[in-house]
Amino acid sequence: MKDLLLKEDNIGVEMMIVTVFRSRLNPDISDDYAEMAERMSALAQTMPGYISHKSFTAEDGERVTIVEFESMEGQLVWRNNAEHSEARMKGRTTFYDEYKVQVCEVLREHNS
Repeated sequence: MKDLLLKEDNIGVEMMIVTVFRSRLNPDISDDYAEMAERMSALAQTMPGYISHKSFTAEDGERVTIVEFESMEGQLVWRNNAEHSEARMKGRTTFYDEYKVQVCEVLREHNS
């Protein structure tokens, strides 16, 4: 395996940002959730620096979405987008029993 990215070797270089969003849905959510999730997926893809995103649901019901951006600037544009902000607020008040967001800088990446 080869190191593709080493922060210490790239001082001053923007590193990829990974946002990990973990949540558990409220059992009483409405059909609005699927519409909102679909809209946020499409919207994320239009953000500058967007690379990719994937969502998974564990057997215990926990949902995990991983979103990759080229830089912190792109991630901040996404975080500060007005429509995304409204969706986050609705998620907190209506859709999620619990949630956790982690924004991480990729220090090292290995590929085969």
